[in-house]
Amino acid sequence: MKTDAIVISASRRADIPAFYMPWFMKCVLKGEFEVVNPYNRRMSRVPATVPPVHTIVFWSKNFGPFLDGSYGERLEQMGYHLYFQFTINSEDPLLEPNLPALPLRLAQLARLCGRFGPQAVSWRLDPICHYRWNGGAIRDNLGDAERLARAAATAGVQRCTTSFMDPYAKIARRTARHAGLAFVEPVRSERVRILLDLERMMAALDIRLATCCEGETLAALPAHSMISAAACIPNDLLMDLYGGSLSQRCDPGQRRAAGCGCRVSLDVGSYDRHRCGHNCLYCYANPRF
Repeated sequence: MKTDAIVISASRRADIPAFYMPWFMKCVLKGEFEVVNPYNRRMSRVPATVPPVHTIVFWSKNFGPFLDGSYGERLEQMGYHLYFQFTINSEDPLLEPNLPALPLRLAQLARLCGRFGPQAVSWRLDPICHYRWNGGAIRDNLGDAERLARAAATAGVQRCTTSFMDPYAKIARRTARHAGLAFVEPVRSERVRILLDLERMMAALDIRLATCCEGETLAALPAHSMISAAACIPNDLLMDLYGGSLSQRCDPGQRRAAGCGCRVSLDVGSYDRHRCGHNCLYCYANPRF
């Protein structure tokens, strides 16, 4: 029986390129991933061979270990197609305390684009956070946005995905332990203004802006805006890049009602087995921090 081609997501649940590539490669050599469902705790086996794997989508805030270990080259030699979601938000370490310095991350972005092609790299300015520090004025993490956009454009990147921070209960519990920090939700009109400002700035650099799970804000944008809903697992684009045939079915496990446009994929990360060491204060994924 023919097995449909699949896309591996590595991973929405953890930063595998930064911390867990040795584990990932062991699973590749073994021919399968053992994945525990985070909701019902059932274990399933996900194929790791080519075929049926068509593309691996890597998500990270620090591709340094991935690049330095030549993991991408090794995977390409084994027949895998690769796509990259690279989150780069700010130089300020307050919200993202354990990331490499911004110049190093921008150098990683240039290396990714130079080695794998900018068409295979999407920049994530995500999430946009508003907060008060020690009771002061409302601040955000967009101060470096234009600098980041210029670096992305210089590297050849043409896609940026953004969203606003979701106030999950675990984030409130976490920030309660960080005296002086309080996240603030911007009203819809402010969200619209921010997105339109980002769109104008990025359009001048030939970067297209899309939103992740921001259906309500997207619907409030004026008709002239070209901002679209993002598909962070973009199976149509993956077929354009690499050929083959992939399902165009929307992923039922994602937040479709909120505007998620992701196509079906199989995520191989784990919230608890693959704890992220970045300890970003807005993180929804890290259960122990």
